[in-house]
Amino acid sequence: MSKTKNAALDANGFRKFGIRDNLAYAAGDFGCNMSFALKGTMVIFWTQFMKMDSMVYAGLFLICQVWDAINDPLIGSIVDADRRKYKRNKFLAYIWFGSLGLLVAGALCFVPWPSAPAMAKNIIFVCGYVLWDAFYTVANVPYGSLLSLISEDAGDRASLSAWRSVGSLVGQMATMAILPMLIYDENNNIVGTRVFFTALVMGFFGFLAFQFMIRNTVIRVNENVKCSEERQKFNVLHAMKNFMKNRPAVGATLAAMGMFLGMQGATAASTVMFQSYFNNVRISGLVAMFVMIPIILFTPLARKMVTKYGKKELAVVGSVVSVAACTLMLVLPITPDGKGIAIFIGCQFINSLGMGIYSTVSWSMMGDAIDYNEWKNNSREEGTVYSLHSFFRKLAQGFGPSLALVIMSFLGYVEANEGNQTFEVALRMRYLVAALYLTSAVLQFIGLAIIYNLDKKTLATMQKELDERRDTANA
Repeated sequence: MSKTKNAALDANGFRKFGIRDNLAYAAGDFGCNMSFALKGTMVIFWTQFMKMDSMVYAGLFLICQVWDAINDPLIGSIVDADRRKYKRNKFLAYIWFGSLGLLVAGALCFVPWPSAPAMAKNIIFVCGYVLWDAFYTVANVPYGSLLSLISEDAGDRASLSAWRSVGSLVGQMATMAILPMLIYDENNNIVGTRVFFTALVMGFFGFLAFQFMIRNTVIRVNENVKCSEERQKFNVLHAMKNFMKNRPAVGATLAAMGMFLGMQGATAASTVMFQSYFNNVRISGLVAMFVMIPIILFTPLARKMVTKYGKKELAVVGSVVSVAACTLMLVLPITPDGKGIAIFIGCQFINSLGMGIYSTVSWSMMGDAIDYNEWKNNSREEGTVYSLHSFFRKLAQGFGPSLALVIMSFLGYVEANEGNQTFEVALRMRYLVAALYLTSAVLQFIGLAIIYNLDKKTLATMQKELDERRDTANA
C-alpha cells in the first residue's frame, strides 16, 4: 500500500504531475471564458438594443478598458506584495474570491433597459463593466500566474499551456455555437433580456469550473524562492522597469495584443457582416466554432512538438501561416452567398491553424518569461509580470473594438438600423474584417519572430543556470 502511495508522489512529496493538473488548469480558463465570452456581444447589445450612440459607446468602452488595463498590474502588485499565510496558496485564495463575484457580475453588463435616459445608460454601462472587471481581474491575474508554480518542467508547462487553450476553446466553442441562436431573433436582431439571463447562467457554470480548479491544483514550485541572500523590498515601479527589459515578456505581449486586436476588434464588424452581408447572424457562431477545429487538433501534439522543435520556433511558423491566410481573406472574392461563406470559412480555418499553433504555447511562453525575469533580475515577480502582460492585452482589447467601431461609423454603420445595414456598408464590413485580421497576424509575427528571444537553445541554458542558482541558494 505504501509503495503505491509513494509511486504517486514526486521527489518533493507532491502528487506527481499528470492529467488531473491539466484538467484543473483547463477548467480555470473555462471559468474565465464563461464570464468573458459575452464581452464580444457588448457592442451590439449597447449600440443596437440599448440604442447608445456608437461614438459614445466607443469612448466609454475605451475609458473602461484603460481602467481595466491599469487594474491588472495593481492587482498583480498586491498579490506579489501579499506575505500573509494562506491555508493552501495565496493565488488560489484570490481566485476563489474573484470567482464568487463573477457569479452575477457578468450579467450587470447587460441590464436590459432600452428606455432609460441616456445618462442612466452611461452610468449603468460604466458601473456594470467596472464591477465585472474588478472580480474578473482578481480571479484571472492569479490564475495566469499559477502556471509557473504548478511545475517548473518545460514539458509540463507546455502541457498546461496547451490544456489552458483547451479550456478556453471549449468555453469559446460552446458559447460561440449556442449564443447567437439564443440571443438573436429571426430578423437578425439582438434580444436584450435573453442576453441578461444567459449571462447569469454562464456565471453559475463559471463558478463551478473555478471551484473544480481550486480543489485539484497542486503548487510544486516555491513562490517565495530566494534568488539572492537578501530579499529586496517589493517595488512595483522597479518591477515594471524589469518587465520592459524582459524581451520574452514584451515579445509575447505584443503577439497577444496583435491577436486580440484582430479577435476583439473584428467582432462587431464580423457580426454586422453576418447580419447584413450574409444575412444570417445565427450561423456566425457555428462558423466560429468550426474554424476552431485546427486548434483542438493541434493541442494533443503540442508537448511532443515543443520538445522536438521549441516553443518560439513553432509559434513563428504559426504566425506565418496566419499572415498568409489573412492575406487571402483580403484579396479573394468573398461574395454574399454560399460560395463566399465557404471561402471565408476556408481562410479562417487556415488562420485558426496558425493561431492554434501559437495559442497552445502562448501561456507557457509567459511562464518562461517569468523565469527569464528571475534569470536576469534575480526576482520572479509572477503576479506583476503576468499582470503587466495582461495590462497591455487589455489595452488592445479596448483599443481594438473602439477603433473598429469608429472606423465602422466612418464607413457608414448606423446603430439604429440594427441588422439591416445597407449592402454598401455590409460590403465594407467584409473588407474591414479581413484587414483587422491581417493586422493582427502581422503584429503576432513581429512579436514572436523578432522580439521574443527564448529559442529552444537559450531556454535550455536559462533553465540549467536557474536550477544551479536555486540549488546553491537552498543549500
